[in-house]
Amino acid sequence: MEKITRRSFVNKFGLGVGASVVMTTLPSFITETEKVHKPYTGKKLNIALCGLGNYASLLAEGLQVSEYCQLTGIVTGTPSKAEAWKKKYNIPEKNIYNYENFDSIIKNKDIDLVYVVTPNALHKEFTVRAAKAGKHVIVEKPMAITIEDCEEMIKACNDNNVQLAMGYRLHYEPNHLEVKRLGQEKVLGQVRYIEASLGYSTYDIHDVNKPVDLNARNEWRLTKKWAGGGSLINLGVYCIQVSRYVLGEEPIAVTAQFGTINNKNRFAQVEENITWQMEFPSGAVANCSSSYGFGIDRFHAAADEGFFEMSPAVSYGPFVGKRSDGKAFNFPVINQQQTQMDEICKVILANQKLPNHITGEEGIKDVRIINAIYKAAETGKKVSLK
Repeated sequence: MEKITRRSFVNKFGLGVGASVVMTTLPSFITETEKVHKPYTGKKLNIALCGLGNYASLLAEGLQVSEYCQLTGIVTGTPSKAEAWKKKYNIPEKNIYNYENFDSIIKNKDIDLVYVVTPNALHKEFTVRAAKAGKHVIVEKPMAITIEDCEEMIKACNDNNVQLAMGYRLHYEPNHLEVKRLGQEKVLGQVRYIEASLGYSTYDIHDVNKPVDLNARNEWRLTKKWAGGGSLINLGVYCIQVSRYVLGEEPIAVTAQFGTINNKNRFAQVEENITWQMEFPSGAVANCSSSYGFGIDRFHAAADEGFFEMSPAVSYGPFVGKRSDGKAFNFPVINQQQTQMDEICKVILANQKLPNHITGEEGIKDVRIINAIYKAAETGKKVSLK
């Protein structure tokens, strides 16, 4: 069986999807899953990517085929990246910013929205700075490290009359729209039990026997200062999300257990593996896990009259779903990044308010649950979310 590492995870499940655009738009997460597509020829929102890591590259590829938005600017603290992106995407010099001069973006009418793709600890800073500059914001998950940071981000956007969206790409992915429908409409009866897991190995980054420089920005996922945590906050959030929207409920209590640390050099500050359980008002239970030590990507929901599942499930896909009644999951492969950005930008262009499922109010819910899971794992006690 192929070993899933972070590099293969991104390459296999990310760039491959970005290269094959089968469907260009989808309806919102709370509407029907299919509609006739009419090409859009109006104004596009101009987007600046803030932070140019691996995922920003996927976003940039999505923006090359987007209908409602386009890449017009970048923000990076690395001059060599700025030069490479300038050449690759033909970005004007006046639309290139570093972390020090970023605030001057307020004068740039050629940028409408900033997509924050920095390490987690910087999400609040650049969301607030972008909002004060009068720019709409999309911020990658997790929204921030603390509830207080999330609240500051929401307030800054409200105070400056700009919209704040979360980078929840799976809210527009057709397989996920389907599992949401199956769960919330009780197509196979009430869902009683959910399993969701996501993990990849970080061990291919360098020689694992060497000490890790936890002050290095390129190791931010292993550094609590930058990441806020380990596999839970960066990967487990997907498992939390799918459990919540399949049930259409919020968890009322959590228990959790840290897993084995297989490399103490790499995981001196953040967890490598963690398993947690969420209890919901209906009586349903979700048993979830995330890992930086091994590859896993699956979802299973057991209901009164059968089950439905996916594997791959919550990565970049392509997703494979199955139902116990034999009815097939037969959905097109989409460019997840393009679709998410188009659907968000379409609403903003229409001067409409973003639906709740994609706003900061949604992001703060996940952060609250993540913090409760960490507390449960640290104390060994059940933590109430009521």
